[in-house]
Amino acid sequence: MAPTTRTCVSPFLDPGPRTKANSLAIVQLSRDNLLPVYLQVPNGEHDGYAEGAVVNTRYGSFPHSTMLDVPWGSQIRASKVDTGSRGRKRKREADDQACREATAVSEKDEEPSAAGADRDGAAAVKQAVADSSGFVHILPPTPELWTTSLPHRTQVVYTPDYSYILHRIRARPGSTLIEAGAGSGSFTHAAVRAVYNGYPAEGQRKGKVFSFEFHEQRYQKMKKELSDHGLEGLVQLTHRDVYSGGFLVDGKSPEADAVFLDLPAPWEALPHLSRRRPQDMADTDGAAAGNGQQSWVSPLNPRKSVYICTFSPCIEQVTRTVSAMRRLGWVDIDMVEIANRKLHASRDRVGLNLNFDRGVNNSPRDVEEALARLAEIEARSREQAAKPRDADADEDMDLADEVGAPAKGNEARNGEHAPSTEETSTATAPWMEGRLITRGEPEIKSHTSYLVFAVLPMEWTEQDEAAAAAKYPVGKEQKVIGAIDKAARKQERRELLQKQQGGASRKARRKERDEKLGEISG
Repeated sequence: MAPTTRTCVSPFLDPGPRTKANSLAIVQLSRDNLLPVYLQVPNGEHDGYAEGAVVNTRYGSFPHSTMLDVPWGSQIRASKVDTGSRGRKRKREADDQACREATAVSEKDEEPSAAGADRDGAAAVKQAVADSSGFVHILPPTPELWTTSLPHRTQVVYTPDYSYILHRIRARPGSTLIEAGAGSGSFTHAAVRAVYNGYPAEGQRKGKVFSFEFHEQRYQKMKKELSDHGLEGLVQLTHRDVYSGGFLVDGKSPEADAVFLDLPAPWEALPHLSRRRPQDMADTDGAAAGNGQQSWVSPLNPRKSVYICTFSPCIEQVTRTVSAMRRLGWVDIDMVEIANRKLHASRDRVGLNLNFDRGVNNSPRDVEEALARLAEIEARSREQAAKPRDADADEDMDLADEVGAPAKGNEARNGEHAPSTEETSTATAPWMEGRLITRGEPEIKSHTSYLVFAVLPMEWTEQDEAAAAAKYPVGKEQKVIGAIDKAARKQERRELLQKQQGGASRKARRKERDEKLGEISG
C-alpha cells in the first residue's frame, strides 16, 4: 500500500498569500484584542443572518464572505447586517418544523432538481453591504498570535518564555520533542513550527512533537484543535499520566532530542527520562525487575545528548527537581527566570501656549513659564479693574478665557515674545516636539515561573571508546595542535637532566673554591 501524501499544509506553517475557506484566521480588533475565526463559505442563512456566518464585534458586524480570498493583513470594513431578524428566528422554528414534516413526503420527487435547489440556496445568500464606519484587520495564524487569542483552559506559556525555552533545548527542524502537560496548546504550536521540516511519510523520520495530557476534557479539546489546524500529522497527542505511564508511544521509544515538562511535580516524571532503568524504579516494579534491564526502553535518543526544561512556579518545586536531576545523571543544571517588559516610546509635549493641540499636557513646563503666566493674569486683572465695568466687557473676557486666546501681555521668559503654535509648528515638526519618554506596559504578558535546564549526555559504551581510540590514537597525533612527539619529549627530558647535573657540579666547584679561600685567609 502506497503511503498517503498530505495535500493541505497547516496555516500555521504555510498560510499562503490569501485567506481560504474552512481555515483559521486571526481578526485583529485592536492592538491587544485578537479573535480567532474559522472562515466559512456562505451557504444560505446562518444563525439568522441572510449574509451567512457573521462575526459581531463592538466595531461592527463582519460577514465571513467579506473576509474570504483577501490578502493577509487586509483591512475589512464593517457591513450593514440585519440583527433584528435573529430575535424572530426561534419563533419561526416551530412553523418551519411543521413545514418540513409536511414536505417530507415529496422529497423523493424533488431529488432530480437538487442541483437547482443548491443554486437557489447559493443565490439566496444576501450580498454584504459596507457600513459607514468600523473596520478590522485579518491576519494569518502564527504561534504568537494564537498564544494571545486562544481560549484559555490552563495558564499558558507566553511568547517570551517559549522562545527562550526552544532556544535552550535546541529545538530545530528535524528534532523530536516530548511535551508533558499540553494544557491550552500554546507551547505545542510554537514547538511544531520549530521542529517542522515536512510531514512524515510511512517509515520516515521527520520533526515531530509527542505531547501528553492527563486531563480528559483538555485532551479532547486539544485533539480537535490540532485537527482543525492541520497539525495532527506533526503532533501525536496521548492521554496519559506520565508519572506512572512514562513517555513511550505504542510501546516504542520516541527517541526524543528535547523534553519540556510543564507539570506540578516534574521530579516524579524524571525517572522515566533516563538512559537506563533507575534503581528505585526497578525495586518498585517487581515484574520489570524480574526481567532485568532488557525490558527497559528509554524514550530518549541514544545517539545524542538530550536537553530538558522544566516549568515550575514555586522554588520548592525547583529544589526537588534539581535534586532528582542530580541523582539521575543530568548535568549543566541551570535555573532561569524571565522578566519581559515592553516599553512604549512617545514625546511629552508640555506648555501653556499649546492649548489646541492633541496629546499636550496643558501645564507650565517650568517655574519661569508659571511665573510669566501669573504675571500676565495679574496685569490683566489690574487692567480690567482700572476700566469701567459693564456686562459686555465681562462677557468678552469670559469668552476669551474659555476659548483660551492669548492675551496681549503673553510675553516669553525674560521679556521676549513667546512663540505661538503656528510659529512652533513651522520651525519643528509636531512629532519632534517635546521630550522623548518611555513608559512600561501596565500588564506584563509573561509567566512568573522558574525554568530549570539540564543536559543528559550520550551514554559512552565500550564500543564507542574503541571506535574513538581507533580514530584518534593516543600518542600518535601528528600535525595537530598540542600533539605529543615521544622522541621530542625524551630529548626535552635529557636536556633537563643535563641542566640539573650541570647546576649541581657548579655548586660543588663553588663550594670547593670557598673552602680553599677560607684556608688561605685563615
